[in-house]
Amino acid sequence: MVQIGRISTQKELRQIQHLQSANLKSNLSLSEQQIQGFVTASYTFDFLKKMNELHPAIIAKEGDQVVGYALVTTSEIKGYHPLLDDLIGHCDEVVFKGVSLATIPYAIVGQLCVAKAYRGQGLVQKIYTHFKESMQQTHHCCITDVDQNNPRSLKAHQKTGFEVVGCLGYGGSQWDLVLWDWNRSKVSGNP
Repeated sequence: MVQIGRISTQKELRQIQHLQSANLKSNLSLSEQQIQGFVTASYTFDFLKKMNELHPAIIAKEGDQVVGYALVTTSEIKGYHPLLDDLIGHCDEVVFKGVSLATIPYAIVGQLCVAKAYRGQGLVQKIYTHFKESMQQTHHCCITDVDQNNPRSLKAHQKTGFEVVGCLGYGGSQWDLVLWDWNRSKVSGNP
């Protein structure tokens, strides 16, 4: 049975890195990218460790094996990775329902991945439910970007409750910026 929780060991961190590598866009054929989806960024073990020191990742485990994850971060990570720096810069420019994200605390999904054998079982929603429960007391919303060449990922995010709030281009790709409003009254500026 798959369990959802927070990362707690370096062994789990190594398993995240292995799962990331197995699903990295540059390591997949074009047809597999189109059918299964992919992750774009390759993070070093030291960077993953830094991210998890600030905010432990949400993981899905079956037994002793990590089968899915969402890397949790905030703007605190700025200055450690150029792709996340660019994402944070774009997030800070977003105005959602009349409120600038730069003026409210928001969480960022640094990356989301589910092992191929575990897809289609609702793990994305379970991981994101735990993500929300872990972060919503201190953050008003969650934001990330999805490569426009990865419709499977966009569909999974929309099913969870994310909505497209903009687009951006970097790294040779076009991205949809998607936001999940956890506390509609705070993000929308209503009392």
